[in-house]
Amino acid sequence: MIHRGEIYYADLSPVVGSEQGGYRPVIVLQNNKGNRYSTTVIIAPISSRLTKNPLPTHVMVDCSSLEKKSVVLLEQIRTIDKQRIKEKVGMIDSQVMNLINQAIKTSLDIK
Repeated sequence: MIHRGEIYYADLSPVVGSEQGGYRPVIVLQNNKGNRYSTTVIIAPISSRLTKNPLPTHVMVDCSSLEKKSVVLLEQIRTIDKQRIKEKVGMIDSQVMNLINQAIKTSLDIK
C-alpha cells in the first residue's frame, strides 16, 4: 500500500503548459485512508533543478534514495491515477513532512 510521505517515481506525462511532467519522483500527500481505498492519489512533483529564488511553496529534500538534492514543488499539487505510480524510492522523515505541511498551507492559503 502507498503511504503518505513516501517518494515514488511516477509518469506525469502528458502535461499542459508549465505543469511538471515526465518520469520523475513524487511525494504522496494524500492521507492513508484515501491511499488504501481510492484509485487515485494526491502527490507533489519533486525536481532536482534548484532555483536561486525558491518559492515559499518549495521544500528541500536531501533523501539518500534520491540521486541529487531536490525540491518538492507544492505549488504543483495534483491528483493522479495510481497506475501512474511506479517504483518506490524512499520515505521522508517527520521533520521534512512538517515543512511540507506548512508549505501546503501556504500554497492553499490555509491559516
